[in-house]
Amino acid sequence: MVKHIILWQLKDGLSENEKENIKAGIKSGLEGLKGRIDGLVDIKVETNPLPSSNADVMLNSSFESAQALKAYSVHPEHVKVADGKVRPFTKTRVCMDYEA
Repeated sequence: MVKHIILWQLKDGLSENEKENIKAGIKSGLEGLKGRIDGLVDIKVETNPLPSSNADVMLNSSFESAQALKAYSVHPEHVKVADGKVRPFTKTRVCMDYEA
């Protein structure tokens, strides 16, 4: 099993309403990939960080293997969500992948 964790910060200058709508879009888009991509075991998006956090959104996902993670990264459905709901609205991305 491979874990794929990402933390994002949203871009500066967004209103609170915009942030909430963007976070909801990221969550529904990414979690909507479950069952649609081979090798993706589980995917969850957290959008309600505590005030002590310095990230706005967290992706916590699990894959059958490193090869499955690599296939996910270029899968058209994932790329559509990343390009449409994530990348346009985030300023930073930190990723950690590991064997679990």
